[in-house]
Amino acid sequence: MNDTIKGCESCFIHEDVVGKIKNEMPEDEKLYDLAELFKVFGDTTRIKIIYALFQEEMCVCDIADLLNMTQSAISHQLRVLKQARLVKFRKEGKVVYYSLDDNHINQIFNCGLCHIEETYSR
Repeated sequence: MNDTIKGCESCFIHEDVVGKIKNEMPEDEKLYDLAELFKVFGDTTRIKIIYALFQEEMCVCDIADLLNMTQSAISHQLRVLKQARLVKFRKEGKVVYYSLDDNHINQIFNCGLCHIEETYSR
C-alpha cells in the first residue's frame, strides 16, 4: 500500500466547500481545548486509570496496587485527569474515592478502542 500523500495537480479552490466548512468550524479556543483533552488521553497510565474507573470507583491505594505504581505517581496522574474534568472524587471518612466525571469519557474511550481494534483486524 502506498502511503504517499498526493497534492492537487492544479490549483483550483472549491470555494463552496471551503466556505461551508469555514462557517461551521468551531472557534479556535474550542479546538485548542479539544486538542488538550486528547493530549490527556495520550498517556498509557492515565488510560489504565480511566479503564479501571469504568469498572468501579477506586481510591489511590487501590489504583496504585492495581497498576503496581506508587501512590504519589497515581496522585499525579489523577490530578491531571481531574484538571481535565475526566475524573471526580468523593470523601468517605479519610478515604478519597475517584470515579469518572460523566458518561462522555466512556464514549470517547470506547470509540478510540473500537478504532484500534478495527485496525488490528485488517
